[in-house]
Amino acid sequence: MTARKPPQRVLITGGAGFIGSAVARLLIGETDHQVLVLDKLTYAGNLDSLAPIASDRRFAFVKADILDAAAVANVLATFRPTLVMHLAAESHVDRSIDGPADFVQTNIVGTYTLLEAVLAYWRSLSSAEQGAFRFHHISTDEVFGSLGTAGYFTEDTAYDPRSPYSASKAASDHLVRAWHHTYGLPVVVSNCSNNYGPYHFPEKLIPLVILNALEGKPLPVYGDGSNVRDWLYVEDHAQALLQIAETGRVGESYNVGGHNERTNLEVVRAVCAILDEIAPSATIGPRENLIAFVKDRPGHDRRYAIDAAKIGRDLGWTPLETFETGLAKTVRWYLDNRPWWERIRSGVYRGERLGQST
Repeated sequence: MTARKPPQRVLITGGAGFIGSAVARLLIGETDHQVLVLDKLTYAGNLDSLAPIASDRRFAFVKADILDAAAVANVLATFRPTLVMHLAAESHVDRSIDGPADFVQTNIVGTYTLLEAVLAYWRSLSSAEQGAFRFHHISTDEVFGSLGTAGYFTEDTAYDPRSPYSASKAASDHLVRAWHHTYGLPVVVSNCSNNYGPYHFPEKLIPLVILNALEGKPLPVYGDGSNVRDWLYVEDHAQALLQIAETGRVGESYNVGGHNERTNLEVVRAVCAILDEIAPSATIGPRENLIAFVKDRPGHDRRYAIDAAKIGRDLGWTPLETFETGLAKTVRWYLDNRPWWERIRSGVYRGERLGQST
């Protein structure tokens, strides 16, 4: 693996979210970097996810919206980051179907607002500081559309977004690259496959199934459950993001995947098997009996799969977790951290169906 840079000042937008908080915990736990998280704390932003590092002297938090140009400019001027990792985004496909406006505002207008503030800040730096600065934009494989039964997304795959969410992320990717090519802003871009792991907001498939199965509730599976995703353990992803941010080539993009293709039905059945083994319930019985096939999501992409050869070849990154080991760790984490998700289930999100476009 390529040698890492000396201690940096890292600004993480959306750092109270699922992936952003994993990055923040990694940076504080395994590097000497200083970290400032900027997050507006929407429903998916959770300060509890930052609790393990909240008291560290190298960590700080600012509640702000990337749409607030003045607030972002002030953070840049006072913190003076050498690296900006941009993870602030609306990220749930079902929510984008019900309310696309928020996705357009945050993911497109918010990214534009952030880019303008970062560009002004970057231009104020000395030549040496400009050369050391990086803006890392974190995106999704969903911008590439849907695959058939064969093939993989590469960094050269043409964009073909199919949902309001993926369209908004595709637009943000294009903006970031345009600010690099037009204005010279030093950027790197990464596109990842489906993440899972600790601190995952329970509207997403794996945590929703874990919690519903624990409570003996139906386990909703869209359509016939044959849609395929490539699953990436979030802590593996955080390591990849750090490697890309520190050693990736300016202007390049990197695909990050877990090499773990599974149908949605296989994922649900795997969660059921783990819970039946480590948390059996005579009242609930075999959790697989809770599976309930429901009407499919509108425009549901059939298959995603990442070719992560470039990041392995150029930067030396490979995932440490298999799907089996990562899923077992994830289920155990939810069993051991009830207060984290019980606060969410009691108010912010109770497991209701979203994205039916009705």
